[in-house]
Amino acid sequence: MLEISDLPTVNATLNTISGILLTIGYVFIRQRKIAAHKKCMLAAFGVSVLFLLSYVIYHYHAGSKPFTKQGWMRPVYFTILISHILLAFVIVPLALRTLYLAWRERFDAHRRIAKITFPIWLYVSVTGVLIYLMLYQM
Repeated sequence: MLEISDLPTVNATLNTISGILLTIGYVFIRQRKIAAHKKCMLAAFGVSVLFLLSYVIYHYHAGSKPFTKQGWMRPVYFTILISHILLAFVIVPLALRTLYLAWRERFDAHRRIAKITFPIWLYVSVTGVLIYLMLYQM
């Protein structure tokens, strides 16, 4: 059974899976494998929703963990954290809009916004894992 203390690792795993699915989905669309792209992107969205639920549950019960390390890593950590938080807020409406446009088969508009959504979503996924590693593994 999972404990609250296990959720940061679960969250990092979900972020990793999301990043992998996003990357594979990108490769699929570049190869014009539309059905595979759609499955990957929907799976990435589902995994991201699971991440968000797990993240909220963890922080509701455990609060936040302070970053205690000093030296060069401290400004690096906070730079990554601040950019991650800001872009995490931005990605929610962007991802929803991107998925909505695909669902409505408005593919020209979908492509335009996906060019913005994809790199931000991938950045948020990757930096989420980096933040976990800096907080819990270093």
